[in-house]
Amino acid sequence: MRAHEGTTAREHEAYRAVEHELGVLFRRARAMSAEVARAVHPELEPAAYGLLIGIYDHARSRPSDLADYFGVGKATISRQVKVLEQLGLIERRPDPDDGRAHLLVLTDEGRRRVETARTARQQRFHAMLATWPAEDVRVLGRMLARFNDLAESKADRL
Repeated sequence: MRAHEGTTAREHEAYRAVEHELGVLFRRARAMSAEVARAVHPELEPAAYGLLIGIYDHARSRPSDLADYFGVGKATISRQVKVLEQLGLIERRPDPDDGRAHLLVLTDEGRRRVETARTARQQRFHAMLATWPAEDVRVLGRMLARFNDLAESKADRL
């Protein structure tokens, strides 16, 4: 059975291969995120690690903005924020533009732990890809960026 009318069997197989490999990649990425989260703090869950990285990348973020960015509800963000605060990795600060709101920022300890974990993760990727020619690594980076841009633009249209 064809996925779309006009798709040849060979094209269909190419799409199936991409779907399969992305599934493998996502499963491994989740496992790696869990490992990195534990490296940041033994009690940190992978989802909260993702939020921590979001706060790192988007310094001084409102919880509602992070909920929109990650596509989750405000209650989910609130639960994760509470955990990150209890672990001493983030803190709330008053929003100078809106006295009713607050911004989330990394503590010095949170920043240190994120940077240590990111450096270790980057070293791991370097070790994994060290046998590849540099041009192949650049192509992989460009293709992943194209895929992510496509996926993001599709999500924006939903």
